[in-house]
Order: sequence, then C-alpha cells, then structure tokens
Amino acid sequence: MKPALLPIFLLLMASASGQGAAVNVYLFPGTGSDERIFSKIHLPAGYSAHPIQYPVPEKKASMAEYAKLLAAQIDTTGPFVLVGVSVGGMICTELAGVLNPVKTIIISSAKCRSELPRHYRFQKFVPINKLFGARFVKAMSFVAQAVVEPDSRKDRAVFKAMLSDKNPLYIKRTVNMIVNWEREAYPPNIVHIHGTKDHTLPLRNVTASILVKKGSHMMTLTRGEEINALILENL
Repeated sequence: MKPALLPIFLLLMASASGQGAAVNVYLFPGTGSDERIFSKIHLPAGYSAHPIQYPVPEKKASMAEYAKLLAAQIDTTGPFVLVGVSVGGMICTELAGVLNPVKTIIISSAKCRSELPRHYRFQKFVPINKLFGARFVKAMSFVAQAVVEPDSRKDRAVFKAMLSDKNPLYIKRTVNMIVNWEREAYPPNIVHIHGTKDHTLPLRNVTASILVKKGSHMMTLTRGEEINALILENL
C-alpha cells in the first residue's frame, strides 16, 4: 500500500470497527432488589445490558457520593443509557447531569427531593430511622413490601429472594441516603415512567413523563412486558 493511502485506510478501518459496537445500557435496581427486577426487560439488537452492582454505602454517604462511586462501573467512552428503578432512578438522576448519557430512563422513582413522600422528608429533621438497627430495618422491609405494595404478591418468591439476599447494613444506609437526599433540580430530558398506584412513591408528589394505569412500585417485574415496551419506545 502506498504511504499516502495509509492514513485513509486506517480511518476507514476504525470507522468500520465502530459500526457494530453495542450501546451499553446500565441497569440500576432499587433498595430491596437486584438485577432480577429487570428479568422481563429484553433489549433489542444493538444494545447490551449491564446490571450495576451495589456495594454497602459508607456511613453517612450522600446520594451524590454514592452515585460517583458507582460511576466507576460505567464505560463512558462510547454511547450509553441509564435505566433505574426506585432508588436506582435517583442515582441515575445524580449521574445524568455529569456523565452525559444518550438517554436516562427512571421507573417508579423520584427526580428530586420534592418528589419524595412527606415521611421521608420529615425524617431528615426528625431522624426516626436512626433509632432502629440494620436487621430490624430489613425485617420491617419484608412486612412493608407486602402491605404497602400488594402487587408484589404476584411475584412474591422473587421479591422475597431479592430482599433476603440484601445486606441489612446496605438497606439501612440506603434509606439514610434517601432521607437526606438534597437534590432540588434535575436534567429536563429524563424519561420518568410512573405507576398511578405506586404507594411507596405516590404519584401526587411526582411529575412523570409516562403514566402506567394502576401500575405499582413493583411494576418493573409484575408488569414487565408493558415496562419493557415503554423502555424500547424511549431508547
């Protein structure tokens, strides 16, 4: 090959090699769940799913600090999408403004402190949550899950297994992060999917992009086919 043609050849090769690269989709579960919450989400060709792994937060870690820690699991050298459920959506909101994802989709979540229910905001000033140990908080989570979100009974075995596998200290410190979340604003292009029957993060506090009629806080799994379709429409 003539020397003058070598740069053009290398440029074409680099372009061709990038054409088949998949868009990475990073999946952020909620406090009491893991990658199994996304078991009914099936991405199309050209997209690659990557569940985020949650370490136990440091004591008194803020949501922003924890999001920064998790950012190490994200490859930002190519196009990527963030998808988060519940607290995972809050973390995605923290990351959306600093990592420049192609798209940010949050489900059954909140984009800022004002979208949290009153009992969470109240505990920032009257920290009742600090009165209880980690094991007690985890035990109460089992009760609250079934009572507050009865829709979870549809896939009870999965929800129970996910919560059982959680470190009690992780749950307690994650709740502390939510209670003390300070975010007041959020990027305007976040796609927010929310159920009208979400009792954990009630719709009355939330401004959502897409409403799912009678959808609960657990709908990513209990109504996974519908949520999957909505995600695919917004990728």
